[in-house]
Order: sequence, then C-alpha cells, then structure tokens
Amino acid sequence: MRSDQPIAVSVIIPAWNEAQFIAKTLQNLQQVLAELDVNSEIIVADNDSTDETAAIATGMGARVVHESERHIARARNTGAGIARGQMLFFVDADTWPAAEHFQKAVALLQSGEICGGGAAIEFDGLNRGPHRVGVSMWNRISVRFNVAAGCFFFCTREAFDAVGGFSAKHYAGEEVYFSHSLKRWGKKHGKRFQVIPSPLVQTSGRKVEWFKPWEHFIVILMVMLFPFVLRSRRLSWFWYKRPQSAQSSTPE
Repeated sequence: MRSDQPIAVSVIIPAWNEAQFIAKTLQNLQQVLAELDVNSEIIVADNDSTDETAAIATGMGARVVHESERHIARARNTGAGIARGQMLFFVDADTWPAAEHFQKAVALLQSGEICGGGAAIEFDGLNRGPHRVGVSMWNRISVRFNVAAGCFFFCTREAFDAVGGFSAKHYAGEEVYFSHSLKRWGKKHGKRFQVIPSPLVQTSGRKVEWFKPWEHFIVILMVMLFPFVLRSRRLSWFWYKRPQSAQSSTPE
C-alpha cells in the first residue's frame, strides 16, 4: 500500500476492560489488513476501561478514542466518528476475522451494489450441544434474512452517516436494528445488505463459561417477548455483567 494514498478501510473495535484479548485481536487485524490492496487504520473505542486496554492498544499503533458512557452503540459510533475510511468495519475485541473476510467484504462494498453486511460466526471452545445448535440456528437466520452479528459488521461511510449510525436507544441488539436501518436505506438507493455465509468468523465463546444455560435461555426468551428491555442497561445485564474473575479480561 502507498503511504500517500488516503485511508480506505477503518476498523473500529469497541472495548471495555479488554487487556487480556486486545493484543491478540490487534495482532490478528494487523496481519490480515496487510494483505488488502487498500490503506487501512485500526481504531480502538475505549469504553471507559479501568485496565490497560487503552495503553496496550496505543502501544501497538492503534488510534484510541475514549467514550465515557458504558454503552456499546455509543462506543461504536464514537470510533466511527474519527474514522477516515470510506469503508467501516466493526470488530469486537474478542473476534478474529481472517483476511478472506475483509477481502470479500471490501470487494462487495467496492462493487457499488452492497451498502453493508456481516458474516456467519463460530465460537471458539464451544463444546455444549445446545449452544452449537443455537449458533447454527443463528447463522441460518443471519444469512437467510441478512441480519449481521455485532462481532463483525461492515458498511460504507455514506450508509453509516445516512442512517445515523448505531441506535443509542439500545444497550444491546444494536446490530440488529442497524442491519434493518441499512437494508431500508439500501433498498431506496439500489443497494443490498449482505451477510457472507463462509468462511465463519471466529469469536470468543466466553459467555458460555460466564453464564449458566438457564441464564442464556431466560435472556433469549426475554428479548423475544419483550424487546424493549434492550433499551435498559440494567435489563441488558447479559451484555454488561462479568463474573468477578473476568472483570479485567474481555469485551462486550
């Protein structure tokens, strides 16, 4: 890549107390972005961490911006606010996409036919049968109805600005609402929203370790029956609460 060329791809990582994972995530991104034919940058949106997340990210060459309110959508939007690229990628701090994911996504966005999208996912260390079934069901829904998982999400700068970014009304599930917003905008402008079916993006399965199966079930049932709970951070505890042993170890 030529240093005199403008930034084309901006990767935004929302992060709260991610000292355990952020170095691995940044190293992976630096390696895969080096294989792209466009200039890129990595932005870590530090969501008021109390550990070394920001210091580690800065030391590894990422641009770091601070978002004081513990709110995943606001962190994503704050990161996008300083991004210089015309293609925006949102990658969670415990997610490790491959070069192929970026290559496919960049090709889709550069085609002019796609305004945004995501990818089917897999969890590392996921050994329980019910959880594997759940992920498989999600991937089927995600690809069939083009609803992206929040751990890997991409869109054009134009589309992001047009829909106003991620909804700050929601403390969780913001990627679902953002997917719908982009699809509506894209339909009006002759563009599509597309989820890449393969390869699968690997992300951490740590919530399986943190929470019991019945807690997962209750959260899924609650969101399905009462989606308005996602407008409350207290009721969105599943995305903001960590066991004491994991307080300074990983992301939203």
